[in-house]
Parts: sequence; structure tokens; C-alpha cells
Amino acid sequence: MAPRSRPPGGSTVPASRLWRLARLGSMAGGVAGGMLLDGLSEVARGRRPRLEDLLMTPANVLKVTDQLARLRGAAMKMGQLLSMEAGDVLPPELAAILERLRADAEPMPRAQVQAVLDRAWGRGWEKRFDYFAFRPVAAASIGQVHRAQTSDGRDLAVKIQYPGVRRSIDSDVDNVALLLRVSGLVPAHLDVAPLLDQAKRQLHEEADYEREADCLERFGALLSGDPHVVVPGVHRDLTRPDVLVMSYAEGRPIESLESAPQAERDRVGALLVDLALRELFVFRLMQTDPNLANYRYDPATRRVVLLDFGATRAFPPELAAGCRALALAGLSRDREASERALLELGLLDESVPARHRQNVLSTFETALEPILATDVFDFGDATILRRLREDGMAFAQEREGWRLPPVDALFLQRKFGGTYLAAARLKARVDVKTILARYL
Repeated sequence: MAPRSRPPGGSTVPASRLWRLARLGSMAGGVAGGMLLDGLSEVARGRRPRLEDLLMTPANVLKVTDQLARLRGAAMKMGQLLSMEAGDVLPPELAAILERLRADAEPMPRAQVQAVLDRAWGRGWEKRFDYFAFRPVAAASIGQVHRAQTSDGRDLAVKIQYPGVRRSIDSDVDNVALLLRVSGLVPAHLDVAPLLDQAKRQLHEEADYEREADCLERFGALLSGDPHVVVPGVHRDLTRPDVLVMSYAEGRPIESLESAPQAERDRVGALLVDLALRELFVFRLMQTDPNLANYRYDPATRRVVLLDFGATRAFPPELAAGCRALALAGLSRDREASERALLELGLLDESVPARHRQNVLSTFETALEPILATDVFDFGDATILRRLREDGMAFAQEREGWRLPPVDALFLQRKFGGTYLAAARLKARVDVKTILARYL
């Protein structure tokens, strides 16, 4: 089922909290109505459908993604996170629909872009530019990016935040969480309040473009001596809390490397793995949104362009030490040491039933097995993903064993999971053990 086509001029971002709540309520009502009809149909056939089966139909997922893509902001961002986490365990037809949330959002119409820039830069700002493309080159959950050139010759990427995004974060997160709770997809015993608080904090940080400018400059300094990556420069004279202005970096989607020679795909895959480990163990500062759209590739220089540092997160030294202990235990096949490290990191605790603890350890060992078995790990081999998916689905059925891990661990999982999927997309073959040894 294909997503609906977008209006050619884009759609206005709803900035009013009441209007955004009404949109979410309308979405929930449409989904509920579809569930009722589907449920009655199933009962008429003599079946007793499960709530989850009625909720996660292609028609209902399409309703959700369509509304979240129109709302943008925190509502769409949460949908993106859910799709990244669940995309590999959902049926293919549902995963294909959720893919829309990882692609471009609907852009703002020109009049709304003009109004945002008038507030940020003052009326008459156009005189400072030789060229400004009102048609965006990219549109994501929190903002969209435009190409521009100033009168003094600077080639720029201008990231403009959607109106009302910052004000709507808390209510968007609460409303999406309520929909998940009411749907029954989140177990009643699971206390998600700490996670929701962290989600709100993270999204408020992502919506602060002056903070993102600081993170861009920090990463630019940390990676200044690396000839393999590019971090755009910040133009402070034009940057505002709602407008981030960067030097434009040439590049193609990193997926364009799928047709490149194997050696080049291997090199870039190794680079992404090494960068994730360097961020954890050396910088202790991590860009935690490994969406493919945040990586570009410049074929002229063979460098990877790094984009979108709004989700940058600093980690304490203890976390890096705990991850190092876990990696060493896993590489030495020491199950007791692995369990101690998982307990120390908060990924296990004494309240978790013994069988669940063994399941977690077994899944950890499953993930390490192919890396230990060979010098070069083939990310293109889907065998390990299938096994992990089967383990995850089996574990998900036993809801009384669900526990929320520490928030830092969730961000790490997101980063390394996304890095794995990027390397898998490239079908890269990487000597992971040698790269990991540099940091252990």
C-alpha cells in the first residue's frame, strides 16, 4: 500500500496545541473505528482477534503515519523512533508504511517559511541573499532545510524549525504515549514516566538550534584532523533558536554506495563502526540519531558528511567503562563476567526472573557469535538479524519480564543498532574485532 501523495505546495504545520490535540484525537478515532469494524468482521467469521492484531493493520498504520507526517514535531519524531525500533520485527507491509516516517515530512508552504524568517531575521532579510530556494532540499520531523547563497558569497544550508514545535513537545509526547497505553501495546505494569521525561528533555534539546550549533562546533573540533569525515561549519551571524545556518556540504545519500565497489562499501562501513566506538570510548559525546538521512557521501573526496547534531548526548565515564567491561567479557566468552557487566550497566537487575536473565545473556552471545567466529564480519548476511528478531519476538511475548533499561543504554542501543543497519544496507564486510580492540 503506497502512502498518499503530498500536496504540491506543502501543508501548513499546525502550531496550536488544541489543533494538534484535535488532529491526534481524530487519528485515534479513525483507528478505533477501523479496529471496531475489523473486530466485528473477525467475530462474524467465528474468530477471537487479539487487540494488537486489530491495531497493527496496514490501514491503521497508514492513518497514523499520515497524520504524524502532517503534524511534524515531537509527534512525528516519536513515530520515527517507534518505526526505527520496530521496523525489523513488523510484517513487511507494515514496515514499508512506517518507512514513510523515516523519509521526508511534508514541507511548509512558502508563506509559512517567509513568516518564520521574517521573525528570525527581520523584514527585508532577502537583501542579504543573492539566492534563497523556498523549495526545501529536505524536510524532517522538526524542521526543513533550504539552500541559499549570501551576497558575500557564502554557500549555505538553512535549517528552519516548524512553528509551534517547541511549544507542542510536552503535549505531543503525552498524547502519543496515551495512544500507546490505550492501545494495549505498552504493558500496564511498565512505568514509562522516566522515559517520557527523558524524551521531552531530548526533544527540547533537539528543538534548540543554538544548542545544536554548539554541538556541531564541538564535533567539528573533535573530528578536525580526520580526513575521512566532514562536519558542516556554523554561521553564527545568521543562526537563531529557530534557524540553524551551516555551510553547505556536497554529498549524495549514503545509500547511493549500494552500487559502489565492495572495497569502498567495506571502507565506509568500517568508518561508521569506528566512529560510533570513538564517540563512546574517546569523545564520550555521541550523535544518537543514526538515521540514514544524517549521513551523506561525497564521491569526489570519498568523505562521509555528518549531519544533524540535535540529538547529541554526553555520557559519563562510568558508562564507557561499563561498556568496555561488557565487550571484554563477551570477547573472552566469559558468561559470568558478561552478567556482572550487564547488571552494572542496569540492563539486568535482581528483579528480572532468572529465565529472562538467561534469555538476555543468550541474545547477547548470539549477537557476538558471528564477530567471534570470523575475522571479517559480513553485515550483508541477514542470518544474525533473523536470529535476533526471533529471540526478540519470543522475549516480547512474556510481558511480565519487560523492564525499561537506563535511558543512556537506550540511546546507545539506538546508535549502535542504527550503525549496524547502515552497514547492513551497504553490505559491508568489516574487521570489527580489530576496530574494537583499538578501544579496549
